This record gives sequence, structure tokens and C-alpha cells, in this order.
Amino acid sequence: MTRKKMDVGVVGVGSMGQHHARVYSEIPDVNLVGISDLDEKRAKTVANQHGAEVMDSDALLDTADAVSIVVPTQHHYEMVTTCLEAEVATFVEKPILGNLDRANKLLSQVENADVPVQVGHIERFNPAVTTLEEIIEDLSVVSIRAQRLGPGPDRDIKDSAVLDLMIHDIDIALSLFDETPASVGATGVDENRHAAALLEFEGDKMASLTASRKTQQKVRTLEITAEECFIELDYLNQSIEIHRNSVPEYIEKNGDVRFKHESIVERPTVSNGEPLRKELESFVETAETQSTPEVTVQDGVDALEVALEVERAAKATMTEATADD
Repeated sequence: MTRKKMDVGVVGVGSMGQHHARVYSEIPDVNLVGISDLDEKRAKTVANQHGAEVMDSDALLDTADAVSIVVPTQHHYEMVTTCLEAEVATFVEKPILGNLDRANKLLSQVENADVPVQVGHIERFNPAVTTLEEIIEDLSVVSIRAQRLGPGPDRDIKDSAVLDLMIHDIDIALSLFDETPASVGATGVDENRHAAALLEFEGDKMASLTASRKTQQKVRTLEITAEECFIELDYLNQSIEIHRNSVPEYIEKNGDVRFKHESIVERPTVSNGEPLRKELESFVETAETQSTPEVTVQDGVDALEVALEVERAAKATMTEATADD
């Protein structure tokens, strides 16, 4: 018996939405039926590339079983609630919203809906992160340090580096520690185009996070300090290095005393794969089985709440610095 393909669509085909359309067109059990975008020329171009039709959002929701919402954050609430009313499974990119009250209101609606909603925290599906989750199960983690840096994009983004970039690492920290922070401190410059945060958790654990649109090199790294080892993860290379049994010593050679530091380095195998493909495959399965998403709206709200705390704390330091001048 031939398995019926799931009909899916994409609302918003800007820089990220175009990739959603591409990936859906590559998934065997999916039929990309429609593209919706206010820019009709762009919608037609993307639809033609992947054998889909251009539709307005209402027509798309009448046709599709599931959709990706890849529009600016300020339109998420309206679009997701419309999808819920149409009983269409929904994937919405991060951040879930920019306002916590509206996010909690949306959460309540999702909890009472008959279809699943998944939030696009893509790093959860990075093969290096899924491998890391297995590695740290038996470790006593002390701290997390993440850097998400790079130059500003060539398109206008209203969200700050905190809400656009750091929120990825906030979500990873909350997921790895499986709790929300007891305290949040932060500092930032240039309207938080470069910001650093310190999250403190119960049990003497911490996360140090930096996000920037002012750094002239793209960096996406995560470091884990545990009692047993030190782990370096590169999101871009999808690689992990584990440093164990570090032994420092001083050695004397030709009358000179030098410091020597050696450790055993393990490089576990990480399966290759495009995180977005894995993410959307997970969403399609969730939509098909009407099950709980890997990344829920509650997860999205939790990450948003911490990100907004970071925003406030960082802006407070900027205000204090201006007052001192």
C-alpha cells in the first residue's frame, strides 16, 4: 500500500523560508503544495523552483495539512492563531514572539488546540548537539560557554542579537540543564548588537553566553566544563572534542624551565546532516502522528522569557553607562 504524502506549505519565503521550501521539496513523504508571501514575484520564483503553487495564506491553509510560518516575529501571533483555527499543524520560527504576555496567551491557545505547534530552535537538531546530549548524560556539568558571533547580515533584522542569535544558546542551555536559571545578568553595546549574559542555575551551575553582529568572523561554538572532562563543540563543523586527564607539569630543558600541559583528546563520531532537514522531518512526523513536538511552544516561551531578561539587564547597563557620562 502506497503511503499518502503529507501536503505542506510555507508562509514567508525570505532568506530562511526559501530553505524551508527547498527542504520540504526534498523530503520523500512530503508534497510541497503551496507558497505564500506578500512579495508575489519572490513567491512565484520559489514556487517555480520547487514545483509548488503560489497561494494566499487562506487558500494555503485550506489545502495543506501542515505549514511553516517563516515571517517576521511581530506577525507570529496572528499567523499561528489563524493556523490553529484552520486546524493545520504549524511550525513557527524562533523567537516564538517578542512579547511574553502574548507568548503565554498563545501557549494557552496551543494547549487547547487539536493540532501540534513546533518552534524552530534549530540547534536542537544539529547532529553535534544530539551527540553531546548522549555524552553528558553521566557527567557532572559545571558550566556552559557559548559564542554565536559574526558580522551583520545584508538584510534588515528588527530582533536584537539576543533575540535573533543568543536565544539559540539560551534554548540549548535550558535543555541541557533541564531547568530555568535562578538569576540572569547581562551587558551589551550598540543596542545589543553585541551582548553577553551570565545565567546562574541551582546547584552551582552557570552558562556564559555571547552573541554579536559586530564580529568579523563567524563563530558558533559551545564549551562544556564538567568535573570529568572539558568538551568543545563546533556547530558549524558539527564536531566535538573531549579533553580528559589533563596533566600540567614543569619541565627543565637546557637550563630553561617550561610549562607543559598534556591531555587525552577524544573525537567522537558525529553523523553528518543538515539540521534544518532533521528539524523539518521531525515536524512532519509530529504533524502526521499528532504527537508532542521535539521543541514545544512551552520551550519557546521559556527561551523567550530568559532572552527578554537578558535584553532588560543588558539595556540597563547601557543606561547606567550613559548616565555616568
